[in-house]
Amino acid sequence: MSLADRLSVRLAAGQYLTAERHLPEVSMRLSYVIPFLLSGVAFSGVAMAQPVQIPGPQGPLEAEMIAVENADHAVIIIPGSGPTDRDGNAPSMGMASNTYKSLAEELAANGVASLRIDKRGFYGSAAAISNPNDVTIAAYADDVRQWVERASSLAPCVWIAGHSEGGLVALVAAENAPKHLCGLLLLATSGRPTGQLLIEQLQANPANASLMPEIKAIVADLESGKTRDAATITPVLQPLFSAGLQRYMIDLFSYDPVASARKWQGPALVVQGSADIQVRPRDADLLTDALPNPERVDLPRGTHMLKTDIEGQPLATYTDAALPLHADLVPSITRFLKNTQPRQ
Repeated sequence: MSLADRLSVRLAAGQYLTAERHLPEVSMRLSYVIPFLLSGVAFSGVAMAQPVQIPGPQGPLEAEMIAVENADHAVIIIPGSGPTDRDGNAPSMGMASNTYKSLAEELAANGVASLRIDKRGFYGSAAAISNPNDVTIAAYADDVRQWVERASSLAPCVWIAGHSEGGLVALVAAENAPKHLCGLLLLATSGRPTGQLLIEQLQANPANASLMPEIKAIVADLESGKTRDAATITPVLQPLFSAGLQRYMIDLFSYDPVASARKWQGPALVVQGSADIQVRPRDADLLTDALPNPERVDLPRGTHMLKTDIEGQPLATYTDAALPLHADLVPSITRFLKNTQPRQ
């Protein structure tokens, strides 16, 4: 059975709202029409990429490892929301970016080891839980702490790189920091609670105007911990606010990234693209203001997928795996790792 059942329903005047059994990346899938290194090749001194496992709640959790001889740093790459795999792709959604795979390979070429993970309930970690919707941010964070312990065998200094919703997971994981955690890399991470981000992103699409009062009311209920009978919701919104998703949203919406950021006392790099259609530069402002020891990198014309925007093709970096990462991304990360004093 598929881990994520794709549900596409008409949303006014030819627009579509796409929902997953697990919360999707809100702006990309809710406000837009979505039609939606070198694994197996060894760099000098770099072991071939290979899957590794650690125990999960009901079965193993899996990641792809790239080991680098004598590496000082290892990075754990946490995917964004929904059915996004360890490479940065979501086949059921038509998303094929290879962002995380490319990041791991380019880091390896610069002497940095990595683990890029599959979240519990998905892909290589499918057996970890029976229902991929039966998750919480705290559970994801617990898994990441275990991955930090595993990554400590690759390098003495371990960094958590969270992309999008994965950045929130990184912040929560750091609230009870594992021994070998040196710092955080927050890549296209929201600085606002997800419920408010969802409202802003849906509201930006004029086709959603007539639905906004109901959406705002539902989000307010979920933020207060109350569910809605899905049958009472306007049919076009029912896939988004299904019973399973409502349970997950109640947990997700309860987190304020700024509150979590204030609790982290170690190094943190905040990376934000100027052409990101999901997370805005003001989100990076909120995070850098909250973090005690932040460094910020702005990617000119950078998209949510950490690539350079293709003019007139706002979704190209989501669907064209051949497009390279933004030229400033990996040099900025490796420079930060080299020059930053790790958390003591």
